[in-house]
Amino acid sequence: MSSDIACKLARNAGIAMILASAAFLSACQVRPLYSENSGVTEKLSSVGFSPAGSRIEQQVRNHLIFLASRGAGEPEKPEYQVEMHASSTVADTLLTESADTSRAGRVTVSVTYTLRAATDNHVIKAGSRATTALVDFPDQEFAKQRAIRDAENRAADQVAEFVGADIAAALSR
Repeated sequence: MSSDIACKLARNAGIAMILASAAFLSACQVRPLYSENSGVTEKLSSVGFSPAGSRIEQQVRNHLIFLASRGAGEPEKPEYQVEMHASSTVADTLLTESADTSRAGRVTVSVTYTLRAATDNHVIKAGSRATTALVDFPDQEFAKQRAIRDAENRAADQVAEFVGADIAAALSR
């Protein structure tokens, strides 16, 4: 008799748990970040970016403009403004002891940014991102400088993707 009651109690508890989890999951909404219904695409196309002060900032800025506007360029009167600062560092990683030179390295591009509403200068999102690109150093000096520049461009484009995703997420709220 007591095992029969225990079975009924366990069955009722299982049904209650299924109903509770179904109610909990019905509250979850998953949607694409750039979906038509969210309005993020329109908001992103109305984002302006601060002028660049260096080649790295210009690379990040250009990629962000392309991502935000889907290739259409900057808006004339932006509703949102992003102020950003980017920097690049180069570090040697693989030292050849006999020649006291490095054969490889890494380039890190760091960006700090602030997204503000243009109307009231209210800060919507502020943050920083960094990414690293690996680079091989050839023996010729010009080739080495070009390899560093290419690695900076790769890292700048990648960090712009991260910042663009942060901005899109902030504007989707």
